[in-house]
Amino acid sequence: MASGNKLFGKRIKELREKNRYTQEQLSEIIDLDYQTISRIETGYYFTSYENLEKLAKAFHVEIKDLFDTKHLEETVNLEKEITKMLEQSSEEEKKLIYKIVSAVIK
Repeated sequence: MASGNKLFGKRIKELREKNRYTQEQLSEIIDLDYQTISRIETGYYFTSYENLEKLAKAFHVEIKDLFDTKHLEETVNLEKEITKMLEQSSEEEKKLIYKIVSAVIK
C-alpha cells in the first residue's frame, strides 16, 4: 500500500487534472507556490488545514473528498502486482507483454 501522503498527492493531481488546471494555475488560485503543489502531488509534503480548505474550494468539493483515495489504492496495488509479474518474466515474455500493452494503449 502506498503511503498516505503519496495517495493524497495522487488524489490532488487527479482533481487538478479533472479541473484542467496546471500546477501554476492552481497555485495562483489558492495563493500557494507551484513548487509546493508539486511537492504535495508527489507525496513529499502535506499541507495545512487552511490550504485544504482552499484546495477543496478550487476543486468544488468538500474537504473529505480530497481524501477519497480508495480507487487510487486499487490502482497502486495493480501496479505492484504487474511489476512483480514483470520481474518474474523471461525476456521473451517481456517482449510479448510489451507488444500486447502497446497494442492496447495505442
